[in-house]
Formats: sequence, structure tokens, C-alpha cells
Amino acid sequence: MREFAYVRAASVAEAVGLEGPVTYLAGGTNLFDLMREEVERPERVVDISRLPLSAVEDLPDGGLRLGALARNAHVAADDRVRRRYPVLARALLNGASPQLRNRATVGGNLLQRTRCRYFYDLGAACGKRSPGAGCDALDGLNRGHAVLGASGSCVAVHPSDMCVALAALGATVNLTGPGGDRSVPVADFHLLPGETPDVETVLRAGELVTSVDLPPWPHVRGTYVKVRDRASYAFALVSAAVLLHVENGRIATARIALGGVAPKPWRAYAAEELLAGAPPDERIFAEAARAAVAGARPLGHNAFKIELAARLVRRTLVELV
Repeated sequence: MREFAYVRAASVAEAVGLEGPVTYLAGGTNLFDLMREEVERPERVVDISRLPLSAVEDLPDGGLRLGALARNAHVAADDRVRRRYPVLARALLNGASPQLRNRATVGGNLLQRTRCRYFYDLGAACGKRSPGAGCDALDGLNRGHAVLGASGSCVAVHPSDMCVALAALGATVNLTGPGGDRSVPVADFHLLPGETPDVETVLRAGELVTSVDLPPWPHVRGTYVKVRDRASYAFALVSAAVLLHVENGRIATARIALGGVAPKPWRAYAAEELLAGAPPDERIFAEAARAAVAGARPLGHNAFKIELAARLVRRTLVELV
């Protein structure tokens, strides 16, 4: 680990008012690994862990606001989250060991970086780590890599379970920075790699995630299902966050987001459109499952992910009904 300057921010205004490049430190569960492996070499680390951003609060419209520094364990155990947003509670419980959930934060989870082995291998070509370097995963060991939304510059997947649930819920990320406050739908917060895989989010220089807003979801059933190589804590091969509401024999609401298959949480908009207004039967669920993976492009070792994702979507829809 290389030397760096350390600053403890006393307020949000102080944190975002510092000049020059900064790296924010919250729980540190991902950042410390990246610094130890010298994948990230920040010049200045700003500790925000003591800022008043850890509350979970009701919103006037019936939604819920999660502070950026709220611990994953606290959010998953919150009675309002468990009752009103069970898909999020399940995703958080599937996302890490109890020890990590006690340290990891909502904001840090949003900003997780990929666990691609080539990203962590300083001897490998990786455009996410070194812009323009290429991508050794394209012709390498790519069993865990993306089949949707990737590019010739990067085929890494986003690792977060929580973000898949947030994408299905239509959550909003609240930001503050030198230019003021703004809000971004979580579906737009993460970027596809294109030719710039090192640019992973819409965050501007000096901006800080302050909270995440969950819209109200009355009368909707939801769940999060994760397929992984071992039953204990592991990153997803494929995961799915699914919300479904049937009224008068028709599907009134359907939301599907996939994890483990793309460089960002993947909303299956085409599948959702097929389900809207349809009767909840095996035929439409099978069609929606195929639509959820339409356009998928496998690599040398991960073609199984396409069929696995389709089956997971179909099975989860059936179980929710």
C-alpha cells in the first residue's frame, strides 16, 4: 500500500469542498482491498464515516430514505425494509457475510468495483484499471463475466446484490458536490463500459452519495434469488430481483432486474413490457424469461449464464404468483 494523505471530514460541506482529487472512505470493505493490492492508489483519502448520514427515515409519500452511511446489517434488519421492501432485505442478506454487513454501507455498496480477476491482476491488460490497455478477459477465463451490456473494452460484471434490488425498486440516488445537490435514478447511476470502462458511474469530481430514496411499493410481492457456486457467501453467477402485482386476473405491475450478467444492474425492460396487462400464466412467463436475456452475447466460458438467467426469471415469476 502506498502512502496517502488522510483527512477526516467534520461535515458534508467540508468533504465536498476540498480541492483536488479525493477518495471517500466509509466502511472500507472494498476500498482497503483495492489499496492493499495497489489497484487504486489515492493521493488523499477523506474519511466520511462519522458524518450524520446513517439514518433510515420515512418519506412523506410513503417511501423510505436510506442514509449513505447506513450499515447493510442495519438496513436489512429494519422492520420497515423487511415489511415494505423484502426484495432489498433479501438482497442484502445474500450479499455478504455478517461481518461484512456490519461494516459495509449503502453508499459504498453503490460504488463497489468489479471482482474481475484481471482487474485485480496488475500484470493483466485491463481497460477498467488502465484506460486503453485492452481486456484480457475477452479470451481468458471468463466464466463469471458479462453476457449483456459488455463491450470490446470490458466484460466485467458489477458485483453488488443490493444494487440489483434497488434497480428493480426504481430507487433514486441523492448526491451533493461542489455544484450543489442533484438526484439520479439508480438505473442511470452506473454506466456501461463502451470505450471508457474506467468511468463506472455518473459521479462528478468531488461528489458524494448522501442517501438513497425508495419509492412506495404498496401491495407488490417481491423477492431476490441468487445462484452462486457455493451456498456460503459468494458473488452471483446470476441473480434476479423480481416484483409482481396481480389484480383482477392480470399483471398490474412487473419489475425485473438481473445481477451477475452485466457491467451494471440490468433492468429487463422488454420482459416487463410483455408482462404488463397479461394474465399470469406459464406462457407469458416463458416469453418474459426469453425477453429478459434478449441480445445476450456469450464469451468462451459463460454461455450457460443465458439459459440460467432465463430459467431463474421464469421460476421466480411462477413462485411469486
